[in-house]
Amino acid sequence: MVANVLKRKISLRIKRKRRIRAKISGTPSCPRISIFKSNRTIYVQAIEDINATTLCASDGRKLGIKANKSGAAVLAKDIAGKLSAKGINEAVFDRNGYLYHGVVAAFAEALRENGIKL
Repeated sequence: MVANVLKRKISLRIKRKRRIRAKISGTPSCPRISIFKSNRTIYVQAIEDINATTLCASDGRKLGIKANKSGAAVLAKDIAGKLSAKGINEAVFDRNGYLYHGVVAAFAEALRENGIKL
């Protein structure tokens, strides 16, 4: 029973992810910032979809943070610094099928506070 609930939860997230990705894409001047969260940490990357390249990425494990709101703020500051160094100050946010709540919302707000326009 628990396995079925987990499968359903994951399949619903994948459906949301596909709907979101059908509507947004990243360009060299305005990349797509994709977030992935696990139970332990958060991963973020800025993707340019035209050439299918990752412009920069940030990993919660390397920064030694956990998957919580304060960790999301630290990760947002790191990725914002990397984007600013490349001269990028505008991006499209890809929540990757996750609900815009909690860690995902905290990450997006911290990105805005660090000068990245979403």
